[in-house]
Amino acid sequence: MQEIIKSIEEKLAELAEAYQPEGSEIKAVIHQWIHAIAFNHNLFGEERGVDKEKIITCLKDAGLYKNQELFKAQVTDAIHLKQPSSKDDKGFTFIDLFAGIGGMRQGFEKAGGKCVFSSEFEKNAQKTYEQNYGEYPFGDITKIKVEDIPDHDVLVGGFPCQPFSHAGKKLGIEDTRGTLFHNIATIIHHKRPKAVVLENVKGLISHDKGYTLQVVLTTLINEGYTCAIPDEIILGDNILKLQKEAKKMVMKSREFGVPQNRQRIYIVLWRNDLPVSFKYPEPTLFETSVGQILEANVAESFTISDKLWAGHQNRKVKNKEAGKGFGFGLVKHDTVYTNTISARYYKDGGEILIHQDDANPRKLTPREAARLQGFPDNFLINKSNTQAYKQFGNSVTVPVVHAVAANIREQILELNA
Repeated sequence: MQEIIKSIEEKLAELAEAYQPEGSEIKAVIHQWIHAIAFNHNLFGEERGVDKEKIITCLKDAGLYKNQELFKAQVTDAIHLKQPSSKDDKGFTFIDLFAGIGGMRQGFEKAGGKCVFSSEFEKNAQKTYEQNYGEYPFGDITKIKVEDIPDHDVLVGGFPCQPFSHAGKKLGIEDTRGTLFHNIATIIHHKRPKAVVLENVKGLISHDKGYTLQVVLTTLINEGYTCAIPDEIILGDNILKLQKEAKKMVMKSREFGVPQNRQRIYIVLWRNDLPVSFKYPEPTLFETSVGQILEANVAESFTISDKLWAGHQNRKVKNKEAGKGFGFGLVKHDTVYTNTISARYYKDGGEILIHQDDANPRKLTPREAARLQGFPDNFLINKSNTQAYKQFGNSVTVPVVHAVAANIREQILELNA
């Protein structure tokens, strides 16, 4: 099946050139077109004149398209992590921004969502994304024309915690220029999705003494959206009250069946003209233990050296004496949950070390890191351990995202009823 996709890439390359954004691979355009035709959603660049019939005719002439049903089957076959089948087709569409390796996509697809556009800047993550979802994500979001992005029900994305300028303080889209959030806000301004889901580290709440959070929320309120925090609190001068309310949006991985003490903020906003009664998901509170994510047989190469183990122990003593309280995290099979895995885990594994009775502690394997983020065991992991640790450390916890996405789906079904 991969040969067919390659043949389609070659056939559509010339046509796709006119729509290739700077900073994106041409196959990102082609893959989006392939999926749009197969799964019946809008094309990238549709507002600039590209249409499905023209692409389909091009493929028919090359013997690469007979009918929609067969084409969909062929494309589905080429996807490693296939979308769950739906009898009623009462799902919703979403775009996956700052996609990483697709943790948000996993959760939203499991809830019946259909991804119509994805964007990720980092090359290694792009490759992992393609391997699993059958499409190469677009690259630099700052170079992509907003009008080329397909319409969608939900905009999904995380974004870097960048400080905003205090110069203007009008708290509108123009005040966000120079940051990657500006691109999110611009897409929302032009595309008007029903809902927006922004994921970020818990530190967003305190970043720049709460100013960053206030700019983000005020910008989107001014665009005609609302979230769980009342407008008067967001627009008011009491930043501490705003931060207190924002903490209610923080979700913990360990409360959704994953043995990790990961806390992330999920900001869910809805367009003001829609009658919504969205509620955040209640924690499942399934019992967890580290043993549930551990592999049975682990290579000795994951056991840390005497030198590294001694360094971890010495550093912990010094930190304790200095009153910092930071050090390695040592867990056993029956430990309820681990510390948060981070993108720097590949360096020394200090935040999560697995106790071994007859040897030094060991690091998590990449597969265990995947499980700690709720990724399925059939997820294809980057062959480089360093890249794999970075990618899972930067990702989201899939069951948490799925819980949020499932509630969004129910709300959209009510709106469409």
